[in-house]
Amino acid sequence: MGSPAKAPKAKGGAAKPKKEKKEKDPNAPKRPKSAYFFYLDDIRAEVNKEHPTASIGEKSKVMGEMWNKIKATKEADKYNKKASEDKARYEKEKAKYEGKK
Repeated sequence: MGSPAKAPKAKGGAAKPKKEKKEKDPNAPKRPKSAYFFYLDDIRAEVNKEHPTASIGEKSKVMGEMWNKIKATKEADKYNKKASEDKARYEKEKAKYEGKK
């Protein structure tokens, strides 16, 4: 006879209590975008045209591969510059917001 079948393992342990979500202040400044997200803004329409039937996950994978090809080149510099400018904007707005509290 064959070896005995293994019984499925139960997902174990005590259930963790759910953390309550911290309410976000609607007046808080919007967080800065990364260079990758600025790049996505530029290429999303092109990728949607080239892959109209692809799922969101497949399109994300394609865009991620495209980013990995350019991120070490000069082409990525403009996106890094935009990200730096957006971070400076965020820091400025955050300081102003923190001063109001």
